[in-house]
Amino acid sequence: VTGGAGFIGSNFVRFLFKQYPKDKIIVLDALTYAGSINSLPQKGMNDEHFEFWYGNVKNGELVDSLVCRSDIVFHFAAESHVTRSIYDNLNFFETDVIGTQVVANSVLKYRDQIKLFVHISTSEVYGTAVQEKMNENHPLNPMSPYAAAKCGADRLVYAYYQTYKIPAVIVRPFNNFGPYQHLEKLVPRFVTSCILDEPLNVHGDGSAARDWLYVDDHIRALDRILQSPPEKLIGKILNLGVGESRSIMEIATTVKELMGTPNIPIRMVDNRPGQVDRHTCDAGLARKLLD
Repeated sequence: VTGGAGFIGSNFVRFLFKQYPKDKIIVLDALTYAGSINSLPQKGMNDEHFEFWYGNVKNGELVDSLVCRSDIVFHFAAESHVTRSIYDNLNFFETDVIGTQVVANSVLKYRDQIKLFVHISTSEVYGTAVQEKMNENHPLNPMSPYAAAKCGADRLVYAYYQTYKIPAVIVRPFNNFGPYQHLEKLVPRFVTSCILDEPLNVHGDGSAARDWLYVDDHIRALDRILQSPPEKLIGKILNLGVGESRSIMEIATTVKELMGTPNIPIRMVDNRPGQVDRHTCDAGLARKLLD
């Protein structure tokens, strides 16, 4: 599991460690600001079925040494913050695109033993919705450097499947929220603003809307992929989402209510460059293939 100490990756690793105690789990993570060793299962550090490796996915020799001992690869590792990508985009392209190429090359090198390679992409590759719900054939119009980097990685994996027939599945989750998420993300940022009695900053007029997916539901879908016959899924692209959009203003209002801080103000700030107006998921294919 690359990026296994990040938000979604660590939730997945903790699930695997609890659900499949006899399986060997190898985690690779560079422990950037968004990843933490404390997000990993603490009992794993003394368990023969668990290994943590501190390192970067751009390190081909290291990646090869871990992939050659694996039969399934889940690739989460990426820089993943839209606003950060606007001001520091080189790191995004290096990690998200080059890092994915390194992992894909390693899967290709050891494809005789790799049963499945799951690449975690993102709904950001679509840009703003041009139809009521976005299925996997929606146009790819990334609107930020982060989205463009993830789109490049997404297409690279697809190209490796078409060219080399690596056993790839591409997953495009919509906006995740849940435990162990970094405080720069929207829901935890709003929660901590309420705790600190600070205004909740909302970009633009607050009408930008997203399909919000609780991370545990994402993990359950990945588990279904893990348990499905690989031949049923290889070469497929799967959206993961709930099919409803909620605006940023609605999320801010809801968090204030749940936190019991109705009097904290919502402060409107300038719209973010590359802002997506709306994401609404069509997850029909995932429902069909993963039940």
